[in-house]
Amino acid sequence: MSTMIAIKGLSKTYDTGFQALKTIDLDIRRGEIFALLGPNGAGKTTLISIVCGIVRASTGAVTVDGHDIVSGYRAARSLIGLVPQELKTDAFESVWDTVSFSRGLFGKPKNPAYIEKVLRELALWDKKDSKIMTLSGGMKRRVLIAKALSHEPRVLFLDEPTAGVDVELRKTMWDVVRALRDAGVTIILTTHYIEEAEEMADRIGVIDKGEIILVEDKATLMRDLGRKQLTLNLNRRLDAVPDALAAHALTLAEDGKALVYSYDTQGEHIGIAALLQDLSRAGLEFHDLHTTQSSLEDIFVDLVRQRR
Repeated sequence: MSTMIAIKGLSKTYDTGFQALKTIDLDIRRGEIFALLGPNGAGKTTLISIVCGIVRASTGAVTVDGHDIVSGYRAARSLIGLVPQELKTDAFESVWDTVSFSRGLFGKPKNPAYIEKVLRELALWDKKDSKIMTLSGGMKRRVLIAKALSHEPRVLFLDEPTAGVDVELRKTMWDVVRALRDAGVTIILTTHYIEEAEEMADRIGVIDKGEIILVEDKATLMRDLGRKQLTLNLNRRLDAVPDALAAHALTLAEDGKALVYSYDTQGEHIGIAALLQDLSRAGLEFHDLHTTQSSLEDIFVDLVRQRR
């Protein structure tokens, strides 16, 4: 898969001396959904703002489909749609007028049929003649998405797009995002709803303190860094883990009626087989067992904690 956005040696230090980004190197593939995760203040919005031409980098270079964002700003920016965190809209304009105007800003010819398609997909068609100031927060968020899509971008940035919006909008928006990805649009997503990244993303990037600390395919990340837990519900209560089972680093549940075994997903077969054999030798019987696996949120929290 070819590269759509190439970021090389990017850094940003503000006039106050605060270094928001530290030598970022990152390639984002054409037609993928890339989730950028990080705690508040990690540098996510600064990075997006630089790529979109809103903030100027201190060092480094960024190209979008081969167009440098400084020397080829107009060409690069015309490829990008941005849904910002802030709900800034033209309060006295109608939905139709503000979305149509956004399209015109990028030099696109009028296309009422396309604008109608976008508004219908985002459940805004019934509000097309309403003034922005009369809309709910969720509806205003939909308008921001419609504006970002108005000029048919090939790259779409979604900066915390579902923060504070209703479940219906989140579902609607992700349906639209999937359709865009299927049509070849590159999606870059930042979110606090980590379950959304887990469901939607093809690749995950983790940023902390202005540095990219990990970039990986989601499936590989879940496999290599995720952990599973095997819970064994015992037939009799224990006061402590028997010494004969010490090698397995088991945890005894508070009520003494279950043993919990944590293991890397890579080594599950050997570890579980040995555990079951040792349980039998120790004369312990269980009536039920089940497994759970680390979520992307568990992995993310562990990665960030390791750097604190």
